[in-house]
Amino acid sequence: MIESKIICDSLASSGVRLTTFVLTYPRFIHSEFMTHRVFSRNASSSRAIPVKKSIQMVIDNPAIPLAFTKNQKGMQGGQALDGEAHEVAVRTWLMARDLVVTQAQQLEQLGVHKQYANRILEPWSHITVVCTATDWDNFFALRCHPAAQPEICLLATLMWETYSLSIPRTLRDGDWHLPFISEEDWEEQAMGGYPENRTKEMLKRSVAKCARVSYLNHDGTKSDAIQDFDLYDRLLGSAPLHASPAEHQAMACGDPDVRSGNFRGWIQYRKTLKNENVSKFPTE
Repeated sequence: MIESKIICDSLASSGVRLTTFVLTYPRFIHSEFMTHRVFSRNASSSRAIPVKKSIQMVIDNPAIPLAFTKNQKGMQGGQALDGEAHEVAVRTWLMARDLVVTQAQQLEQLGVHKQYANRILEPWSHITVVCTATDWDNFFALRCHPAAQPEICLLATLMWETYSLSIPRTLRDGDWHLPFISEEDWEEQAMGGYPENRTKEMLKRSVAKCARVSYLNHDGTKSDAIQDFDLYDRLLGSAPLHASPAEHQAMACGDPDVRSGNFRGWIQYRKTLKNENVSKFPTE
């Protein structure tokens, strides 16, 4: 399962476009996606998903390579297996999954925490990632390419198609790009506070939802304002700050040469927060 969806797409008066995707892809290509440093990312974590749920997910919807290519020198596989050879390769891949599921079940029965028991399921798992950036061209050039691994090539191609068809919303200077915030969320907050306070509330709610990588809580229910504020406080009210979910929100500005975090032409919310980065580890 490889999916690409844009949840927030904005254009500043500087002419710089800022886009947030929600992506689902096999976890075995996540390390390749992580090499692109201009991206702000948050991902579903093996440390957060109950073991029984993780097991059921790899049983119901296992990640399987798009093709099993023949071994040869170099990083690229050769010709894809077909016919009976392909079927045997798929069965072998899933037999390995079945063996590991049994081991994960045993670890879960022993009471081992999910941050360990889930790790051995990862080759057959999918991961959901929220990703925000102003600069996409290098990623598309490298990954929408036959030299890329087939799974990340398909992911990048789907992202390019989604990106090409999406029409960004033009924002005024000072307006905010807020992933996962809907008109309904604004309406819920419309009865209380001044407009500037409502913007602060929506910033906090967007941060919380980006941390969850979803509009929803982990149990599938829709998060409310209290839950979002509580999660925000746990992330950004701690020391040190867990600030990566605050990288997806940004304020539009008119200068295309402005650099804020890993964005151009936008002021990244994380960079407005005090102590967002530990510059010296305390030794005493």
